[in-house]
Amino acid sequence: MNPDSNEDPTAAQRHEMIEIAAYYLSRKRDFEPGGAEADWLAAERAIDIMIAERLFGRSMAPEARAEIIRNALVLQPD
Repeated sequence: MNPDSNEDPTAAQRHEMIEIAAYYLSRKRDFEPGGAEADWLAAERAIDIMIAERLFGRSMAPEARAEIIRNALVLQPD
């Protein structure tokens, strides 16, 4: 986690991270219609796990959070 903060991300930061994760999950399935809700729910689960594992801090730069999310979701096998 970010050494500058041991506080969890704010609700707004969590929401933004879920949006980013849902985008990458949708992209993995080539943006086929009909999967947005499943993407969002999977993104919520993934982000909550990442927060629980202390991968994010409140003071972490948004770009750094987005990179962690991208790497975790894009690089994992289907």
